This record gives sequence, structure tokens and C-alpha cells, in this order.
Amino acid sequence: MASKPPASDPVQDAPQVAAPQHHAAGLPAVKHSLKIAREQMGVKRTALTLLRVNQKDGFDCPGCAWPEPEHRHAAEFCENGAKAVAEEATLRRVTPEFFAAHPVTDLATRSGYWLGQQGRLTHPMYLAEGASHYEPVTWERAFDIIGEELEALASPDEALFYTSGRTSNEAAFLYQLFAREFGTNNLPDCSNMCHESSGSALTETIGIGKGSVLLEDLYKADLIIVAGQNPGTNHPRMLSALEKAKAGGARIISVNPLPEAGLEKFKNPQTPRGLAKGASLTDLFLQIRLGGDQALFRLLNKLILGTPGAVDEGFVAEHTHGFEEFAAAARTADWTETLKATGLSRADIERALEMVLASKRTVVCWAMGLTQHKHSVPTIREVVNFLLLRGNIGRPGAGVCPVRGHSNVQGDRTMGIFERPAPAFLDALEKEFDFAPPREHGLDVVRAIRALRDGEAKVFFAMGGNFVSASPDTDVTEAAMRRARLTVHVSTKMNRSHTVTGARALILPTLGRTERDLQGSGEQFVTVEDSMGMVHASRGRLEPASRHLLSEPAIVARLARRVLGHESRTPWEEFEKDYATIRDRIARVVPGFEDFNKKVAAPGGFALPHAPRDERRFPTATGKANFTAAPVEYPHLPDGRLLLQTLRSHDQYNTTIYGLDDRYRGIRNGRRVVLVNAEDAKELDLAEGRYVDLVSEWSDGVERRAPGFRVVHYPTARGCAAAYYPETNVLVPLDATADVSNTPASKSVVVRLEQSGTD
Repeated sequence: MASKPPASDPVQDAPQVAAPQHHAAGLPAVKHSLKIAREQMGVKRTALTLLRVNQKDGFDCPGCAWPEPEHRHAAEFCENGAKAVAEEATLRRVTPEFFAAHPVTDLATRSGYWLGQQGRLTHPMYLAEGASHYEPVTWERAFDIIGEELEALASPDEALFYTSGRTSNEAAFLYQLFAREFGTNNLPDCSNMCHESSGSALTETIGIGKGSVLLEDLYKADLIIVAGQNPGTNHPRMLSALEKAKAGGARIISVNPLPEAGLEKFKNPQTPRGLAKGASLTDLFLQIRLGGDQALFRLLNKLILGTPGAVDEGFVAEHTHGFEEFAAAARTADWTETLKATGLSRADIERALEMVLASKRTVVCWAMGLTQHKHSVPTIREVVNFLLLRGNIGRPGAGVCPVRGHSNVQGDRTMGIFERPAPAFLDALEKEFDFAPPREHGLDVVRAIRALRDGEAKVFFAMGGNFVSASPDTDVTEAAMRRARLTVHVSTKMNRSHTVTGARALILPTLGRTERDLQGSGEQFVTVEDSMGMVHASRGRLEPASRHLLSEPAIVARLARRVLGHESRTPWEEFEKDYATIRDRIARVVPGFEDFNKKVAAPGGFALPHAPRDERRFPTATGKANFTAAPVEYPHLPDGRLLLQTLRSHDQYNTTIYGLDDRYRGIRNGRRVVLVNAEDAKELDLAEGRYVDLVSEWSDGVERRAPGFRVVHYPTARGCAAAYYPETNVLVPLDATADVSNTPASKSVVVRLEQSGTD
């Protein structure tokens, strides 16, 4: 039987600290998964639900975007996937009675953990202007409220339509279509805060802003470099792929400021040997300083250029552009400067070079550790340079592998959720739906927050997510949200964004991935795209948490009918009744989705075309893969300061907090900890267990403070520190962003540590 939600917030003022672990998964992961699932769902529902996760006839995990193998286990999920499913399929409910008992001022004092633990939302809820409590509202009235506020705008560009990566392809396509028929390209999304740097760099260099590998390529690789990524917590099923690659002879280099248990050893719970012994994964650990990756790859490129026979000259001559300018820049790379930027030893880099030169097929994987710095885009361009030099794009077992986070974040972008749409996409949309979409670029996340702050945006509509907790500069973001006329959140569960509202606010409860979706034409399914461009169906089977829920496509379709009225020629009612009709339109608008309904009917779905991977054709401005030459950058740290990265705990997925432990790092019963190298701590007189305030320093001179963090001596890279978000998002200045992509620079925040008043 499921347990009740916590009545009060747990006390977190005394985190317990032990030594970090050196392996991931195993029996502890199985036990913890089942414990969480049982607490949320009960025993029978746990068995029925978890056995459908990531199956060909089941539903896609609402967690990460890692792809499924062709041959799947009966339990094709990881620990964090089980937690995500359990919280969605929970038997706990947030009813109108809950809101009647809790004024918004009370909810605003609660932690994200407590809010999420209360369960599934059951009714549309409305906070009237000046009211203290949310109250139930009919769907019709909710759409009228939104319509009233949108119609009162002086311009469609005063509205913001945000998207979270959980949104299905069908819902995302309808959502962007509605926004553009309404008249704006203001479609910020969670990708703006994570892999925008990847998309920016890859589009320029290889012509498509996605990875170039399939799962099978990892199995065929000689060398896999995992940079700025912690798969053991953030993409645990990736460990199975790395284990299989190792068994096939691959070697692995991990590049990260922190040692991570999952990349040290993986105890695969699917096999007796895995449970008993586990598989060591990393052959070489390069403990790099935060932001030093561009310098590392630049020096490796210089060393490759200087090694006779190392460059794939045929590939470079036939398929690339800009080699001479790149090579001239690379040859200026300096050992002394590189060692300073990276914190690595010469021996470590020379060992990495040996492994690179011994590999005929190399894959580079990365995540937020590369994408959230000021110089992230040139860093990823340098990774592409590294792969192009030896012909490692467009052949089996080689390529770029940006590992996406949320389960359909890549699919949402494919469907047109982008504030800077390509003219060809808008042309196709105009031809198919007979309207003139706006051509002026819209606002990304950072610019959207500025627009709210400055009174230039007045309506904020979020399709999923937890915008307030995910965004940088928490105090600025919350103040900006409170300036809106109306904030609307389509959600399955409570989160902090529901407590930081405009003058009026709506919470619209929606179906989850696990739930059956019945519409006018019968039972529906949706589709998603994984991190490697595979598109497949997702079919929920559970009864909805409440009869008052609407699906995301239904919410968009009804909203469009209310707002656009008869002026729209789009068959919104038909789309709501039968999602196959949405896919028919996607097939005529989005390249690669021709015969969408037919292709997605195949078990396991289909792979989208990828010209660099499939044909060694690069659809860039030059018609070839582009080498680039940018100055090497890395953070420079003032004396007495540390460089902070924000990161997740193991009991966390994005802003969803499942628990208060970070098992692999040895942290229990608390999240307000800061991980500091013991030598740095000694120099700064920071004793283990001392409580400090984290204060960030930025050129605007504004003090941004996160109080009451316990110092934990931890084997981080020298000069670097780490602490969990969203608690530390308050330290990330809104204007501290990556060049080109405008992604918040959450992995290189200069901080000083001051004695806390709680010490």
C-alpha cells in the first residue's frame, strides 16, 4: 500500500557525510527504486507499471532521453527512471481541499521536495487577482481567462509560450502552431538552458544541431570520451551501453572536475556477474578544472597535427572547409597555458593522446559540463575539430554525442519549439496551414525573463516544467514572474513555479506518460524522439489520476479554438479527437517524418535521417564540415575565490527532488552542502562541517547569496567547488551566459565563501 505524503518539510540542517562511493547501481539501486515505487504506488501498481517502462508496446520513461536498445530487458529502466515513473503514477492526490487548506503564501515557504511529494493534481485551479488561495475552476472558464488576457495584449509578442522537454511531439507541434497563428515566435524552452550551446556549435560545423551517433556506434567504438557528464546519476542506462562497449574492446576516457562513481565501476543489476563484481569503465580519468575543456582539446589537436600520419587527409580534403585557418590556430597551443587552464599533468595529456592515436573510431559524449560556460560554443566546436581531424564523423563507431536530458527535449525542437525558426520550417508551416507565420525572432529563456522584468511581456504560459526553479538568478526571475498579468502552468504535480505567480494564475492538470489517453476517435498514443534521433510511440495504460485531466494536445487544441476562433482554418477539434491527424500534418511539414503514421507503427519506431552520419553530407553554409578557429578561453579565478558548478544530487532529476540523499557522493539527509577540495579548504581556512554562505561575484556588483551550506571536503579539482541546484541558481547572474547560445553559465560561477550566521 502506498504511503501518505509528508505533512511537514523535513529538517535539513545537519547533513550526514561519509566517503564517496566508487561504483554505481547494484543491489542498492534496485532496493531504493522499489522502496520509492512502493511508497508512491503500492506493490501491485509498481509491478504493473515498471514492467511497461521503455517497452516497445509500453510508455516512454518521463525521465532522461537515453535511447532503448533493440533487444530489451523486462526491466528496461534505471533507478532514477523508476523514481520518475513512481512520482507520476503515484496514488497521492492534490485536490481542491489541499489548496483550500494552504494559502499561496504558505505554499511559497515549502521546499520543492515537499511540494512534489504531495501527489498528482486533480482539477484546474485558479488564483484570482488579490486572492490568497487557489480555487477550482472549470476548463471552459480557464480557457476564457487565458483568452481574456491574450486578447488584452498590445502585441502577440507580449506573450511567452515556454516548453519543457517532457512534452510529446504531437503536443509540441500543436503548441508552436498555436503560438505562431497567434502571432509570435516567443517559444523559449528548457533547451535554452542546457544543450543550446551544442545545437549552436553543431549546426555551424556539421549542419545539424544533433548528435551523429546511434546506440550501435558506441558498441563499435575503439575510444569513447565522456566529457562534462555524470551518467551514473543523470543518464544511468548509458552505463549499460558503456559496459557493452568495454566488453567489445572500447576504452573510455572520462573528463570531469569530480570523480563520479558511475564512470568508475558499474554493477549491472541485470546480470549475476554485474551484481557480484561489476565492470570497471574508465581507463583514464582526466580531472580537469571547470572550463578547461577547450584548452585540452585544442592542445590534443595540435599534437595530432604534429604526428605523422595521424590526420585523415583524404577526409579533410574532400569533406571539410577551413582547415588551414584552424591548423594555424591549433599550432599556437601552449603546454604551459594548457596545464594552467586544465589543472592536468603533461603525463595525463600524453597518455590521452596515445589512446586517441590508437583509436580508429572515436565517439565524444558530453553534457552540461561543456555547455554551461561563457565559452561553451567554441569548446564544442573544438571537439568537432578534434573529430574531423581523424575522420571521426560519418562512419560507424564514431561521431558527436551530446547526451540530452529530458525525455523529448530533442523532439520538441524538431517539432518547431524554437524562438529562432528556420525560414524553411516557416515556409512549410505557411504552405500547410494557409497562414503567414511571424518571421521576426522571438525570445529565449534569458531574454524572456528580461522581458517580464521590464514589463515587456505580460502573459507567461508553460507547457510543463518548473520554470522558476530551473532558471538562473532566482530572485530576479521570481520578481519578473510576479510582474506578469497572468501565469499559466500545465502540470502533473505541484512545484515552486505554482507559488510564484502573476496577478492571476492558473494550474492546468494534464495526463502523464503512464496514463491512458482516450479521445473522440478512441485510445491515442503519442511519440517522442530520443537523444540519438530515434522516434517511437509511447502508450500509457493506467487510468488517469482524475477524470478532470486533459491531455496536452487537448489543452492546446481547446485553447486555440477559444483564442483564435473562426479566423483559424486549422482543424483543432479534429486534432484533439485523433492524434494520427496531427502526425499526418507533421509528415508534410517536418523533414524526415514522411509516412509518419506508418513508420511509427513499427515496433521500436524509426531513425530520423542525419546527413553527416548517413551520407557524409554536411548541410552547412559551405556545403562541408567546418573547421573553426577561436581563441582559447578559460575562467580566471581571483585569489581567495572558488569556481562553482551547480549540479544534481542522485535523488534528483532536473528540478524534481525525489529525496534528500546523494548516495554516490556520500551525502545523506540534506542538500545544502558545498563540495570543496581539501587543499583549497585548508588554504581558505574552511574546516570540514563548517557552515558558510556562498556569495557569487559578477561584473554588475550585485551581491547574490545562498546562505547556510555545510562545507564537505571532497576530491574535486583544485580551485573548483560544487553544490546542488536549484538551491544555488540564485548565484547565477541572469546576464552571465554563453556567447552565441545565451545559455546560463551555471558551471563556472566565481564565489567566495563567508562564515554563515547559522554556523
